[in-house]
Formats: sequence, structure tokens, C-alpha cells
Amino acid sequence: MSFKYKRLDKNDAAVLLIDHQTGLFNLVRDFEPIQFKNNVLALADSAKFFNLPTILTTSFDNGPNGPLLPEIIEMFPEAPLIRRPGQINAWDNEEFVAAVKKTGKKQLIIAGIVTDVCVAFAALSAVEAGYEVFVVTDASGTFNAEVRDAAWRRMEAAGVQLVNFFSVACELHRDWRNDMEGLAALLGKYIPAYQNIMTSFSAK
Repeated sequence: MSFKYKRLDKNDAAVLLIDHQTGLFNLVRDFEPIQFKNNVLALADSAKFFNLPTILTTSFDNGPNGPLLPEIIEMFPEAPLIRRPGQINAWDNEEFVAAVKKTGKKQLIIAGIVTDVCVAFAALSAVEAGYEVFVVTDASGTFNAEVRDAAWRRMEAAGVQLVNFFSVACELHRDWRNDMEGLAALLGKYIPAYQNIMTSFSAK
């Protein structure tokens, strides 16, 4: 069977940010805290840069899980925010699924906390529902590398594509000639080494 490369298309993609909550951030041990927050905000900023429909959701945010990261709320003041009262799998929440369907997009870019539960459950459910699913590995976190890797294998086996913030941004952009300065500024904001590249280029 021949391989078909399913590329992200900025005209057919939506972003689902699942349970990036202040309390749950404490569970993330497979990334350094500062780096993980940077990655999450980088993905969120990418969604803004490409003007992708973005859906936010929280789980039991009036309890120990805590509220959504304030920076995300500031980035998306008009985005749907689905406050799940108890459903662990966001796909079990009718309001969340309705918001996804309302976007009209068939590609879903998903990230969240924790990778093996709230991310994996929603990703697997979305695949079952017929969506092309891309999980952003560096904007999703969990207890340790062993748990993370098992979750990745489970999702990959179901057809989920594992990506990172940088590859998402580049695949959506397709061609540097579209807006080199805009994308370079986005990448440089979150990847210090990339900022060094652009500084070197500008010095010529």
C-alpha cells in the first residue's frame, strides 16, 4: 500500500487546547516547567498567527485542577471555553464536540495535560469520528517519559500524527515567501537559537 502524506492545511485545521490548567501544570514532569510553558504558548501563538479556529477546554476548574493558564485566555478572549463539569474525555462533552463541529475543519491539532489521559482520549475519539488528528508532543505533558512514550505509541497505532510546535508552524506555512518576517518573528520569540539565526541574517 502506497504512503499518502497528510499535510496540515491552514484552511482546514483547528486547534484544541485541552486542560492547560495551573494546577495540572504541576503534574508535568517530562519537560522542565519553563520550557513546557514556553511550548504551550508557542503553539497558542501559532494558532493566532495562522488565524486557526481555537477551542479551549478545562476539567473541573473550580477544584484542584485550577483555572486555564491566564496567558491563553488573554490570547483567545473570544474563543469557545468549554468548562467540563466532570468528563475526563473532552469528547464525552456535547458542548465541546459541538464546538469542534462548528469549526467545519477536518484536521485537529491537539495539545494538553496530561498526554496519556485528556490528550490521548480526545485524540482517539476524534480519529474514531473521522478527523485527521495531530498531537503536539512538546505542548502536551505528563508524569514521566515512560508514560508519555506509551501514550504516543497508543495514539500512533490509531493513526494520530505526532508533531511539535516547530513542525506545525512550518507545515502550515508551507513557503517562506508567504511571510518570512512574520514566521521568523514567531519562531524567534519561542526558540532562542532561531532568534540568533535571524539576528545573524539581519546583520548582513
